[in-house]
Amino acid sequence: MKAKPINANHVIDNSKFQSYHFWLVFWMFLVIAFDGYDVVIYGASVPSLIKEWGISDVMAGAIGSYTVIGTALGAIMFGMAADKWGRKNIIILTTLIFSFFTLLTGFANGPVTFTLFRVIAGIGLGGVMPNVIALTTEFAPKRIRSAVVSFVFCGYSVGAIMAALTSRSLLPTAGWEPVFWLAGIPLSFLPFMIKMIPESIGFLIENGKVEKVKDILNKLDSSIDKKTVIQMEKQQVKAPGSPVTKLFEEKRALSTLMFWISCFSAFVLIYSMNTWLPRLMMQSGYDLSSSLTFTAVMQVGAIAGTIIFGRLVDKWGFKRVLVPLFFCGAIALSLIGFTKSTILAFIYISVIGASSVGVQNLSNAFVSQYYPFSMRSTALGSTMAFGRMGGIVAPTFVGFLLSINLMPQYNFAAIATAAIIGGFAMLFVQEQHGNYQKERNAVHQKKLEIAK
Repeated sequence: MKAKPINANHVIDNSKFQSYHFWLVFWMFLVIAFDGYDVVIYGASVPSLIKEWGISDVMAGAIGSYTVIGTALGAIMFGMAADKWGRKNIIILTTLIFSFFTLLTGFANGPVTFTLFRVIAGIGLGGVMPNVIALTTEFAPKRIRSAVVSFVFCGYSVGAIMAALTSRSLLPTAGWEPVFWLAGIPLSFLPFMIKMIPESIGFLIENGKVEKVKDILNKLDSSIDKKTVIQMEKQQVKAPGSPVTKLFEEKRALSTLMFWISCFSAFVLIYSMNTWLPRLMMQSGYDLSSSLTFTAVMQVGAIAGTIIFGRLVDKWGFKRVLVPLFFCGAIALSLIGFTKSTILAFIYISVIGASSVGVQNLSNAFVSQYYPFSMRSTALGSTMAFGRMGGIVAPTFVGFLLSINLMPQYNFAAIATAAIIGGFAMLFVQEQHGNYQKERNAVHQKKLEIAK
């Protein structure tokens, strides 16, 4: 009797969280931690760079914007490339790029060289994130998928906290250069990542590497051996033309646009805060050391928000969590400029962290589950590429606000408008057309047919 084929997707979906998952999550968490470290060290070093090179607030903002242009290019370029070359390969390559060029940034002798290295590093940073999301989503057990993806992206905030604390220790004594040199640490663990990170199951099957698929699945289910017949859920045949256009088909057009706008808004919040929070808090009367503490507190809020609300989205759904979070961020940003209490300021900053970095972490999980496997990397890459346009605009815009010497309240209120726009955009995402909802409907329909 011929053995019944085993569906690779079902094996992964129904697997228990075990050591194989742990090591994947560990390495993905570590990569994203250095992503967060890289982004925050620029904001922490901006006051030192302005003082050393005599550049203006607008120029400092422009350097931040140029860097984000690199991340936008990397997001869409490597997001689509992963569907052809494999997610593991792209993660390794992009980690190499952003680590090496951030390390070189610490040797820059002027704004031009500094900006060039930052832009190239940004290309790597933009490419690594969507592929980490996609690979984590693919291998996480279905019942805890959102929580696992959200946890991995807590690494961003952990890295950002380390950046704030490292900068606080090194900037007054050693200068800004060593802060960038430390970003080269991921180069040392690339050989371990090459050995231990699995390639996408879908990519391996599409390229006829079924034996490698069996080896991976055997680590999740020991009953699978060399004789097992493996199959994937049937994927749509890829039509000619740009894969991005597929995101607008099958009633997904409105949701795709709303994802892009909400991501744009989230990145305005993230890059406004990451680039300028120390300077904004110094404008409000705090010294540099205290201002860097606010950066760390914001990331603590992001971690807490991601973990707590990551569990809630599995129970309540994404929109019921993300929409209120955006609006809470707008309220906190509007109030922080008026408070003179450090404790209240810490609370507001924590809420801002949860409703900016935290919201984006959860939104990434939302996008990765909304689209079918065949276009997941493209969806994440294009969404984050569009979103990073907000990151391009934000540093220069806030730099301009600082240059015209507005009161701190007005600067924070201007940033808060992004949270309001993001909340309304998320409100119009049509969950009923998402891939995960279609899967649930199919399962429900099957149960009804069996009951009959």
